[in-house]
Amino acid sequence: MDGIQAPLYRVNELTPDPNVTFDPKVTASYVKYAHWLAARGLVNSSVGGMVVRVPHPDYPDGICYAKPQGVSLEEVEAEDLVITDIPHGRLLAGEKATTVGHQMNREMLRLRPDVNAVIHLHHDETIAFLAAGYEEIKSYSLTYGFLMQKPAFYLPASINVEEDVAPIKTFIQDTNCIIMRRHGFTVLGRTLSEAYHRTCVLVSEVKRNIIVETLTSRNGKTPEVITDEELAGMWTKGDSVMYPQAVKRG
Repeated sequence: MDGIQAPLYRVNELTPDPNVTFDPKVTASYVKYAHWLAARGLVNSSVGGMVVRVPHPDYPDGICYAKPQGVSLEEVEAEDLVITDIPHGRLLAGEKATTVGHQMNREMLRLRPDVNAVIHLHHDETIAFLAAGYEEIKSYSLTYGFLMQKPAFYLPASINVEEDVAPIKTFIQDTNCIIMRRHGFTVLGRTLSEAYHRTCVLVSEVKRNIIVETLTSRNGKTPEVITDEELAGMWTKGDSVMYPQAVKRG
């Protein structure tokens, strides 16, 4: 057919693999962090997603733990989870279909072999802050730069990478945080713990932006922002500041 080869598998195609089974430690960790995000009030409108990559000898890109569609992060339990491959999104364990956003998460994992966890949230304050006319989230804290380790990338509201993943390859190597106007954000981490803490520091910075803008509009003072030059230095020193023992062992 004009030289176009049909894909080997369809998204959410049931292809159970007896060599792929749920690891109780991974499922417990997934549920724990999902509930922690909800407990912080970050799972707005009962939507959002999270994926965890685990190595597997039969899958060069690893396998991917995810929640299925129709289940919120605040409600998800171990028995709800499914496992997919990363290139195709076929179901290797579990039978429930994944969300449309899962293809975005899988593409990010495929393009970033150093990343093993992705958290995507429709965070109210982030959406509202940018909708109020602010062009970017400024940094007022030392923790943000050291923990995020790369600058945020801002997607215009006209681009929805959940539905069309093609644009992801143009920016994903240079960021650990994608701010999606009118949508929310997506945060990457080498571990689920890192993705979680990067999410927490991001929402804290959004809150600080709102507070600083509110206070300086009343007192007329100029905000004390972390400059781009200062942030650039913090990106490169993140591991030595945040994970000194790991750097020493490496």
